[in-house]
Amino acid sequence: MKEFYYDKLLNIRTGKGQRDNEGSLHYHPYEPTPYGALEELFKQYEVHSSDRIVDFGCGKGRVNFFIHYFHGASIVGVEMNERFYQEAIENLRSYQRNTKKAAGLEFCCCLAEDYPIKTEDNVFYFFNPFTIQIFMKIIGNILKSAEKRRRKIELVLYYGSEDYMFFLENQTPFELMEEILLPGLSERDPFERFLIYRLAE
Repeated sequence: MKEFYYDKLLNIRTGKGQRDNEGSLHYHPYEPTPYGALEELFKQYEVHSSDRIVDFGCGKGRVNFFIHYFHGASIVGVEMNERFYQEAIENLRSYQRNTKKAAGLEFCCCLAEDYPIKTEDNVFYFFNPFTIQIFMKIIGNILKSAEKRRRKIELVLYYGSEDYMFFLENQTPFELMEEILLPGLSERDPFERFLIYRLAE
């Protein structure tokens, strides 16, 4: 019900279609973050209008439109799949027609590891979109950007794998700041949660 409600409110189409399950060796199949999970995340995690968020593996842009509409932050969606990227662009047009605003919303069609981290990017969202090898490259890119400009940098992991967690906690300066459990879901599946990591000062 929430999937239909929010897509209609935002004038977008982000549900999973019948042909949306393709993946590759290192990139996992498309799966949009449930709107109910996003509701729970933002009850406990604060986004500021000054933040610039990057959603790696954004698919059709659900997280992007939700954050932009309800929290006013700038956000860029990075998607390697040309078809999903085009659907995100069509959603952007529909969203703009509905809300009359789209400033601060961008989509980039490229491999996640090829996205050039900008010095204003400071929050990075991952819904387990690829293997640890790709994740490690992206974290390396983020850390190089932090060397150019020190700033608050946070990672938001939904359904984060043990490989992601082990790497962050043992081989990077990121520290686990918060675990956000989802009522009724986290009890059945321990990975059904959000993990917030922050780059140590």
